[in-house]
Amino acid sequence: MPETTPQAPPRPPVRLHLTTPPLDAAARQGRFGYGDPCPGHAGLAGPATGDWAGRTLEEVAAEDPRGIRGWLTDPQYAPPGGGESVAALIARTGAHLAALPPGPHHAVVAQAVVRAAVVWALELPAPAFWRLDVRPETVTTLSGRAGRWNLLVGRPAGE
Repeated sequence: MPETTPQAPPRPPVRLHLTTPPLDAAARQGRFGYGDPCPGHAGLAGPATGDWAGRTLEEVAAEDPRGIRGWLTDPQYAPPGGGESVAALIARTGAHLAALPPGPHHAVVAQAVVRAAVVWALELPAPAFWRLDVRPETVTTLSGRAGRWNLLVGRPAGE
């Protein structure tokens, strides 16, 4: 009779609920954010937008149309004045996800962070970031183990 080696019980999965807040007045006006922190999850802070922070897309586009075009088309482009590129946001968000211990986690994050998390978790190309629409006041759930992630998108925050 062959001997069997006892197997370790499977690790519980990581389950991360990313909730987007309601739109505030600045977001309704299309203003760039300030890279707001995410308490308890430093790697899930909002994107740093450098010199564009607090300004509307229209204001920046009128002054720097090439910059806006670069930001929307080149994942490596970072806004001037210490802004963060889409590629850097995806990498930072992904590093945070990869380091989460098993179990449930919850974070209230900017819509851009949800996009970055989905791109990273599903191993999508960086330009897919701009193809994902994330609604305010919804929950996106990522769960996984051993580097494999599953996605539940757009559940209303109240459910």
